[in-house]
Amino acid sequence: MRTFIAGLLGGLTLFVWGMLAHTVLPLGEAGMRQSKSEDAVIAVLQENMPATGVYMVPGLSAEQMADDAAVKAYQEKAPTVPNAMIFYQESGRDGTQMGRNLLAEYLCNTLAALLVAIILVLAPLSKARRILLSGGLGVFAWLSVSAPYWNWYRFPQEFSLANLAMLVLGWLLSGAVMAWWLARTGK
Repeated sequence: MRTFIAGLLGGLTLFVWGMLAHTVLPLGEAGMRQSKSEDAVIAVLQENMPATGVYMVPGLSAEQMADDAAVKAYQEKAPTVPNAMIFYQESGRDGTQMGRNLLAEYLCNTLAALLVAIILVLAPLSKARRILLSGGLGVFAWLSVSAPYWNWYRFPQEFSLANLAMLVLGWLLSGAVMAWWLARTGK
């Protein structure tokens, strides 16, 4: 039960940190931009994207990878034109209606914090080392997901570094709360 409560407290801390990082600090929007002519971009997307999915522009499909001429044409084109990774959804949604997203975020934060709380309980460490371990898990998360996206999909450096800061600071704060609770309750 103590581990469960530590996870709940850690999840809440992580959720509040994420809210602050997005609403008070500039971390949540680092590297994000708006297009100059949104309606024109939407029209082009609707005309050229056949279904919901992730699109790479310029792109090279698995089938094209087997075609030497297609690969050569891509290699000549890609360095000379803009590159984009587009997360496309055919049907829209109102981004100001965040209730469902906030609930999902809280649940994800809490489940992740529950896993970290279990690790912290299993690690016979001091409170300070538990906090550092939690922060290290934030670095692990970044290296496992965000750094490969920066490397392979060319996510902007500003976006990737802000994500690193959000993860490490979030897990240090969450780890501090969980380490405090576990030390307070004798774990």
